[in-house]
Amino acid sequence: MKLLKKIVKVLFILLLLLVFTGWLVSKILQPKYNGELKLANLSDKVTVYFDEVGVPHINAQNQHDAYVALGYVHAQDRLWQMELIRRISAGRLSEIFGKELVRTDKFFSGLGIEEAAEKTIQQLDKNSEAYQLTQAYLDGINQFIAEGSTPLEFYLVGVEKEKYTIKDVYNVFGYMAFSFAVAHKTDPMLTEIKEKLGDVYFNELIEADSKNLTLIKNKKDTVLTASFAKAINEVMDKLPVSPLIGSNSWVIAPQKTKNGKVIFANDPHIAFSQPSVWYQSHIKTPDYEMYGYNLALTPFPLLGHNRNYAYGMTMFENDDVDFYYEENNPKNPLEYKTPNGYEQYKLIDKNIKIKGEKDTVCQVKVSKHGPVMNGLIDFIEDERPIAMQWIYTQLENKLLDVSYEMSHATSLEEFKQGASKIHAPGLNVMYGDAQDNIAWFAAAKLYKYRDSLYTKTILNGASRDDEIQRYLAFEENPQAINPSWNYVYSANNQPDSIAGMLYPGYYLPEDRARRIVNLLEDKNDWTQFQVSKMINDVTSPIVPEIVMHITKDVDETQLTASEKKAFHLLKNWDGTYGKNEVAPVIYTRLWYEFVKNTFKDEMGSAFEQFVNTPFEEKVVSNQVKKETSVWWDDVTTPEKETKKEIMNLSFQNTMLFLQKQLGENVDDWQWKRVTSVEYEHAIGKAGGLLRKFFNVGPFTTDGGDQVINNQIYKIDSTGYYKIHAGPSTRRVIDFSDVENSITILPTGQSGNVFSPYYKDQAEKYVNGEFVNMNLNEAAIKKSENKLVLLPKE
Repeated sequence: MKLLKKIVKVLFILLLLLVFTGWLVSKILQPKYNGELKLANLSDKVTVYFDEVGVPHINAQNQHDAYVALGYVHAQDRLWQMELIRRISAGRLSEIFGKELVRTDKFFSGLGIEEAAEKTIQQLDKNSEAYQLTQAYLDGINQFIAEGSTPLEFYLVGVEKEKYTIKDVYNVFGYMAFSFAVAHKTDPMLTEIKEKLGDVYFNELIEADSKNLTLIKNKKDTVLTASFAKAINEVMDKLPVSPLIGSNSWVIAPQKTKNGKVIFANDPHIAFSQPSVWYQSHIKTPDYEMYGYNLALTPFPLLGHNRNYAYGMTMFENDDVDFYYEENNPKNPLEYKTPNGYEQYKLIDKNIKIKGEKDTVCQVKVSKHGPVMNGLIDFIEDERPIAMQWIYTQLENKLLDVSYEMSHATSLEEFKQGASKIHAPGLNVMYGDAQDNIAWFAAAKLYKYRDSLYTKTILNGASRDDEIQRYLAFEENPQAINPSWNYVYSANNQPDSIAGMLYPGYYLPEDRARRIVNLLEDKNDWTQFQVSKMINDVTSPIVPEIVMHITKDVDETQLTASEKKAFHLLKNWDGTYGKNEVAPVIYTRLWYEFVKNTFKDEMGSAFEQFVNTPFEEKVVSNQVKKETSVWWDDVTTPEKETKKEIMNLSFQNTMLFLQKQLGENVDDWQWKRVTSVEYEHAIGKAGGLLRKFFNVGPFTTDGGDQVINNQIYKIDSTGYYKIHAGPSTRRVIDFSDVENSITILPTGQSGNVFSPYYKDQAEKYVNGEFVNMNLNEAAIKKSENKLVLLPKE
């Protein structure tokens, strides 16, 4: 008995020691939000007030000191995120995660991002303010690396901290630019369909690009295999950092607001992760103020506002990536054919370090169009060399100046000048100001091919007929300044014609665009509160139309009682994706069955690259309206199927699946039972206790695919829809009360798991709530957390 008591006592003491050690570690590794620190290269004291959600409000006497402070506080909250994102373009993920990411490193290291960065950095004006402030920001990061605590993740994966340079900043720009690109998901798939199925099948698909469009109107007023696609997709799926996907934004002119001032709204759609993509900060000096949203390792915000103006972005979705079949010299595989004869490929050797393994070396072949993908991606079945021409690496990169000038503009004209320097990725840049101006600019370096060339298939690299003929001037780009309809907007949809054509791209379906236009058109007394409700809207105006076309071919007389109930719920649905709704469950499964029964038999392996793409969504909206189509017939059967047979088969399969998945009672088929969202940390993906410790969620939420509150998921055979992307932040700025503008992040401001701001916004976000973006100096100074940064002597 005495022995048992001693064992219990020892175990209890060990438990106390373990708890105390855990508490001590958490305190040591937690970001420092209070007290004093001494930093080098400061000319004066900097005071940082952290508000109730951990946003640093940086007060400095000059911008240099402010950016040193920004680098330091950004790093203490997001150093792990910075480490991951700088490694992607450099091909250095395997160095910390092992051989599973060699394919990803091989691909990204061969895209030419690093080479383009080196070329750009050599040409930078080292005396420019943009360059000097970037170096100040990097200095702040590097001082935290040298003197601050090491994030837990660095210990867990065994990675040493390294100083950051301006090349890392450009590597982030490069990754951002590529994650916007869509051509690699669509062009190879369409090429395979054209070559293997022929023009009849191909032409029916591509007509969807010119049907069912809600166009962004232009107006310039005076200022007041699919094996290839599959391989790339698998590489992208391995990334531990979120790619950018879509977005909404609208800016309402004073004529349509209750208080007679501009209201600005923006919610960029990005793959969810933990930590959140954006880091918020508020900088104030005697000559400058900006409340901004920065990507990791970017000194100047891509989204921001102050008392004078607000700006944001959505993806333009223009086509800035083109693939070319190169023709090798049969006598020398290191040469390829051009209109002027054979030229040598440029050869670049890339060394990839692998954790626990020997280094591996890959050789990149580069033609005049760009790197040859066959050597960078495994399992490309096509033996023809496929080169990728990407405007980002082909033209001069001014993204550092772009982000500096947009965040430091003093007028709409200055802001436009900054936006005009964007070459890639293509962005819809949104603007509103306190002087009652609103504007939208489709910002990218656009270009024209010959009129008859369809650029969403792989082009002929040996022919001069498939080359770019001319680049467009920025003034030819789609844009609107103070239009007569009193609002501007973008939902990644097709802009109206420019340069005599609808500019080619990978624009998203019209669902969100039409809903935004419908809501804005009908109302002329908007308030910030009403816009905050609109940004959480979950109703699709397109879904009821698709349902109507599908259900009219279903034979209701042959349905059972429960099938009739489901049928009528679907038929009478208004397209609202509420978590307690039943119709979204029926519709989403019916979508899967319809797409599978219509397209899979002909497409074969290409089907997996067709589904869950914007192109598929546009095709389906068009396909349901057709009575006759080559796609209706199931080529695997001797009979020739009709549209009606496909529709009835799809509905029957839907009912059988849902009854098995969710039970016989249709009323129990609620949307929240099949959807959820979890914000995954790169280490939390390993599962078990690490998942519970690092990940945030899961949660149920309102919303669905292609509604304004865009919750993005894959529709597949499982019948469960794990939300993997959506609004990366929501912002509403009302210039009638700019000091009380509102925002929200999906999880929290900090990426440090021991920070109180790691996940404090998560439940507010899924519930559609907001927190303040405070500009009021008196209110900011009441913050409980105050960090004073002093110059080192």
